[in-house]
Amino acid sequence: MDKSFLDWPFFETRHRELSAALEDWCAAHLPVDHGDVDAACKVLVAALGAAGFLRHSGAGAGETLDVRSLCLIRETLARHDPLADFAFAMQGLGMGAVTLFGTPGQREWLEQTRAGRAISGFALTEPGAGSDVASTATLAERAPGGWRLTGEKTYISNGGIADLYVVFARTGEAPGARGLSAFLMPADSAGLTIAERIEVIAPHPLARLKLDGVVLPDAALIGRPGEGFKIAMSVLDVFRPTVGAAALGMARRALDEARARARRPRAGGGTLADHQIVQGHLADMALKVDAAALLVYRAAWTKDMGAPRVTREAAMAKLYATEAAQEVIDAALQLHGGDGVRHGSAVEALYRDIRALRIYEGASDVQRVVIARSVLA
Repeated sequence: MDKSFLDWPFFETRHRELSAALEDWCAAHLPVDHGDVDAACKVLVAALGAAGFLRHSGAGAGETLDVRSLCLIRETLARHDPLADFAFAMQGLGMGAVTLFGTPGQREWLEQTRAGRAISGFALTEPGAGSDVASTATLAERAPGGWRLTGEKTYISNGGIADLYVVFARTGEAPGARGLSAFLMPADSAGLTIAERIEVIAPHPLARLKLDGVVLPDAALIGRPGEGFKIAMSVLDVFRPTVGAAALGMARRALDEARARARRPRAGGGTLADHQIVQGHLADMALKVDAAALLVYRAAWTKDMGAPRVTREAAMAKLYATEAAQEVIDAALQLHGGDGVRHGSAVEALYRDIRALRIYEGASDVQRVVIARSVLA
C-alpha cells in the first residue's frame, strides 16, 4: 500500500513510528475470527490494550488527546479488520466524555478502558431520537444522593458486553438540547437490562438498553447538569474525523484489492488493467482516497493545533470520507464481477462494513446541515 501520505506536513515522526508499529501488530494479529462477535471484541480490546495502542483512545489528567493518532490507528485497523477498528473506536468514543470532562474519580474508569481491562459504550441514540439529540426522552430525576434514570437506548455499540456506559438523559434545565446531562453508568447498575440484541449487516455487538429506575450517585454526573448536549457535541467533534479515517482505511483496502484484481492475468490473455475504462475507474478511486485523506487529516491536525471546536472540518471529513469510501468499495466490487458478491470475499465484507459509517455519529444528511450552517453563518 502507498504510505507516502505519512510524509504530509500533518504528521510528525511519532505518528510515522506509531503507524509502523501498528502495521507490524496488525500483520501478526489480524484479522480475528468473527464467528462469535462478542468474544472477538473482548479478545481485540484485551490485545489492543496489552499492546499499548488503547492508550491513544483517551487522555488522562495532564495529557492531551492526539486526534491524528486516533485517525491513523482507526485507518490502519479498518484496512486490516474493520471489527478491530470498531473495538478500538468504542473505547475512545465510549469514554470521550470522561476524557474531555471527567472528574478524577471517573478517570479511574478511563484508565481501565485504556488498558483494555474494561469495555465502554456510548448510550446516546433512542428509538425516537437518532441524529436529533435534542429529542432525547430518557429522563433523569433527582433522587436521594443522586439521580434516577428511566428510558430506553437503542443501537448501542458494545451493548451487552460493555462494563460501563456514558448515558445521556433529560434533566430538564431548559427545553430541547439545553436540558440534557451525561452520566457514567456501570453495566451492573440495578434497573439496567439488555432488552434486545440487534443483528445488522456487518458483525457488531449492538443492543437496546432499558433503564427502569437506574439510580446513580451524584459522582456519576459528567460535567454539570444541562451540559449533556455540549458534552456530546464536543465528543463528536473529536471522533467524527476518526469515522472518516476508518472509512478511509476501508477504501484503501478496496483500492488495493481492485488494483490486484485488475493486474491479474486473464484466460484470454492480457489483464483488466489493459482497458482504459478500468484505468479510469482506478483513477477515480485513487482520487477519492486522497481527497478523503486530506479532509480527515486536516480536521485532525486542526484540532491538535488547539482549535476549541472543529465542527465544520469534522463534518466535512466524515461526510466526504464515508460517502467516497462507499463509492470506492462499490467500484472495487464491480471490478471483481461475480467474485465480488461471493460471501466471505474481501470486497463483499467491505461492502457490508462500510454502510453503517454513513449513519452513526450523525448521518450524512446531518453532516450536510452542519456544513451548510457554517457556510451561511
